[in-house]
Amino acid sequence: MNRQIVSTTDAPAAIGPYAQANRIGDFIYTSGQIPLDPQTGEIVGADIEEQTARALDNLKAVIEAGGGTMGSVVKTTVFLHDMGDFAKMNEVYARYFTGDALPSRSAVAVTALPKGALVEIEAVAVAGNAVRG
Repeated sequence: MNRQIVSTTDAPAAIGPYAQANRIGDFIYTSGQIPLDPQTGEIVGADIEEQTARALDNLKAVIEAGGGTMGSVVKTTVFLHDMGDFAKMNEVYARYFTGDALPSRSAVAVTALPKGALVEIEAVAVAGNAVRG
């Protein structure tokens, strides 16, 4: 197995014993990203829209550090503290994933997220020229 740990200072450092992502062959498997400011480690935004945008910015940075793009994401999982936030989260999410290459997605409600976040998003992407997007 050809495994590469993916790490970038453009996304928050891991707050536990895990990697921001692992790249295995052409696949990038990210850890869940919450809306932390990469420099301060503090939650960004008081509402679901701001928190979703920051979580997706963090996710984008990790995917790009692994050699992928948002267009090469094939699967996401969205964890929401309140499923009542789904529509607002979805509006922001739609700005990051557009066109013909939309990823598959699951969205689940959870009791709590790290640091009191309202949203956490993880992804699987394809790196390099394996997918054009």
